[in-house]
Amino acid sequence: MEQYQNNKRRLTPKYLIMIGICLLILISMFIPTPYYLYQPGSVEELSSKVTVEDGHKSHNGKLYLTTILSIKANNIYYLLYGYFAPHTEIKKDEEVKGDLTENEYDQLLKHMMKTSQENAMVSGLKAAGEPVSIKPKGVFIGNIVSTSKAKGVLEVGDIITSIDGHPVKNTEDFRAYLKNKKTKGDTVTIQSLHNGKIKTNKIGLIQLDAKTKTVGLGIYPEDEISVNTDRKITFHTEDIGGPSAGLMFSLEILSQILPGDLKKGYKIAGTGTMDLNGNVGQIGGIRDKIVAAHKKGVDIFFCPADITSDDTNEKDVKDETKKLGYNIKIVPVKTLKDAENYLNSLKPKK
Repeated sequence: MEQYQNNKRRLTPKYLIMIGICLLILISMFIPTPYYLYQPGSVEELSSKVTVEDGHKSHNGKLYLTTILSIKANNIYYLLYGYFAPHTEIKKDEEVKGDLTENEYDQLLKHMMKTSQENAMVSGLKAAGEPVSIKPKGVFIGNIVSTSKAKGVLEVGDIITSIDGHPVKNTEDFRAYLKNKKTKGDTVTIQSLHNGKIKTNKIGLIQLDAKTKTVGLGIYPEDEISVNTDRKITFHTEDIGGPSAGLMFSLEILSQILPGDLKKGYKIAGTGTMDLNGNVGQIGGIRDKIVAAHKKGVDIFFCPADITSDDTNEKDVKDETKKLGYNIKIVPVKTLKDAENYLNSLKPKK
């Protein structure tokens, strides 16, 4: 009886409130938020990431790729951390991955990295005067619009190889067939690769543009290619996704092939997409990348030059460098050749 009375006395409103607060805190740790945190990521030395067969890896200077750290705010505490952490940008889910699922977004990032590496091989080898050939393999599905009849039939990451029995080499082939042969309401037979397995589906077309009466599947198509080279080039980028390392991949390939020394003792970082013709394209998160480069003690930072009125990389990185007082030489480039010419013009670092 005495023990029962003691326990009864302990369960006061004060203790019940404390227990309730603890339970709320515990529960809140498992409630995800619809946000991502973006911060300066790592700066990766490229000679450990890229290897060109029979190439040379000079230690007199280094080339680096720059990354962004993306953190899913899995609970409110991560989100609160993001509000107070320096150099942190908070983005909503739809800003980051649109209507893609986590798995679809992961597939897209992997494809972007693969494309970045292929474009870098082509551009780097061409710049070094070496042979390289490109084989088209079909159309990669980068996204599927919500109104598409392909939704739930095809998936992000699938590769379309034929339409109505006609081989599809690239997006140009795909669009030309639909434009010349099909109208709204027609059905097409699509053969595609899903995780390496062939599948065939009949899918209705939708109108994409009422003004031009353009019809299609309602997908975002991208070229899928394979690159054939005389030299074997290997990449070790298992933990990195996206397209923005293309320029620096190309420079590392070029550096390992050319007999001279491109780096000349400098620590050189940068960012920018690369296409098959050696053109540098705009990227996201460049303000975070210059912060990461500064922490690494980088001397030179290559960035995409602003060419059109919509381009902002050059303006943003120069503004961030000035605002934070960084002593880094910012070099905007339009092409891989621009970057190579700049490095060739440098005197060796003392």
